[in-house]
Amino acid sequence: MIGAELLSSQTLAAGWLVYVPVLAWAVVRVPWVELFTDSRRQHLLFGTVLALFMLWLVRRDFDTGVSYHFIGMTAVTLLLDWPLAILGGLCAQLALVLLGRQDMAAVGVNGALLILLPVLVTECCAILVERAQPRNLFVYIFCSGFLAAALSALACLLLGLGLLWYDGIFAMPYWLEDFIGYLWLIIFPEAFINGMVISALVVFSPEWLETFNRTRYLSAPWNDDGKP
Repeated sequence: MIGAELLSSQTLAAGWLVYVPVLAWAVVRVPWVELFTDSRRQHLLFGTVLALFMLWLVRRDFDTGVSYHFIGMTAVTLLLDWPLAILGGLCAQLALVLLGRQDMAAVGVNGALLILLPVLVTECCAILVERAQPRNLFVYIFCSGFLAAALSALACLLLGLGLLWYDGIFAMPYWLEDFIGYLWLIIFPEAFINGMVISALVVFSPEWLETFNRTRYLSAPWNDDGKP
């Protein structure tokens, strides 16, 4: 998470220009009728927003204005699908703003980095997996869960550093030469947390996952003679 004081006014405005239209698109694509009539989906949404809010509160704030915390949006996207995932992330962001843990001016940039980008990466991975139509559920868990979370963390980190470098307000740390070594400390925990959540949901509550094809992954295998 990046503080508003580290970004130029042009970058902050660009963040809002990216974030707001995608939010509007997500609002249009949300199945509101199903959401209002299905209490299970409502509970999943509210529980996810609370979980995101608590996860983002557990963070390391640096004196430079940059904060580090786990993202968790990969699991949220697979659980709720991308429109509700984006809106759930926005609700968690606004809760942080009300607590004074995030700058309102930087909501656009941080939303684009920590919500839209992970949702995009996860959705792309899920689409590629679905096109391949694997019957092994471990392909779904690894590619849509572990791999998507790792790629999301990598993309967020690289793009965030790129924005800080472009604006030139933030003083780059001296350890940047050892950047590749530090990447694993960020990528692996993010992949592990999201992957474990998805693994648990696949085992115990696969019906909660909007992107999980239970018919294909959990159907009983058949032999060559067509007998079970």
